[in-house]
Amino acid sequence: MEITEYVKVLELEGGRLAETAEQVGTDAAVATCPGWRVADLLRHTGAVHRWAAGFVEERRLDPVPPAEGPEIGGAELVGWYREGHADLVRVLSEAPEDVQCWTFLPTAPTPLGFWARRQAHETTVHRLDAESARGFQLHEFGPVEAEFAEDGVDELLTGFHARGRSRVRTEDPKLLRIRAADTGAVWSVHLSHEPPRTVIGDLGAADCEVTAEAAWLYAALWNRIPLEGPAVTGDLALARLWNESSRI
Repeated sequence: MEITEYVKVLELEGGRLAETAEQVGTDAAVATCPGWRVADLLRHTGAVHRWAAGFVEERRLDPVPPAEGPEIGGAELVGWYREGHADLVRVLSEAPEDVQCWTFLPTAPTPLGFWARRQAHETTVHRLDAESARGFQLHEFGPVEAEFAEDGVDELLTGFHARGRSRVRTEDPKLLRIRAADTGAVWSVHLSHEPPRTVIGDLGAADCEVTAEAAWLYAALWNRIPLEGPAVTGDLALARLWNESSRI
């Protein structure tokens, strides 16, 4: 996907998140994030948006932690979130493609591409969280476009879970296959006592296979719905391991 496409998704999904927060109220419980209310979700996402924008706009080369969101609620908090989201969209839209700044995943060819991709997915996943506060079944999220969902699965598997901090480990080597039925994308995730190693393609006999539409994989692998049901075949213990240990 192109940087401009990520920014369009970020703009759309950030607006959806804010609209959902206004509809359900900032005191509503977020089912996908136990212990959180919508206010916590807005503070977190708004702080991350400002954090990301700072790296790009100020050309920061060293990591700094995100600041805490303000202890406000209601319309004031939604307005604060909207301001940070709009500023991030502006920064990513105006930044030169060769801007140099700090990043934390080796999954994009440029820093600008990294931050556009990361914040598009950060915001989309948290839009799902906001929707879970409506109280409906967790599989009833609003749509995620298939190509973008495939991209988010790829970022998760080849980026986040390639890092040493991934807790998805097995005593004996196992192979988890992820297959997007609608886009044709396939990932072979090699599990062991080391960090997961993901290879693109259908490589080797899988111990457990998950086959579903990309949007379902997106929600399930990011732990917004359980990784279970008819989409999962083979060694179900690997799916349970994912549910229990893969949260980012």
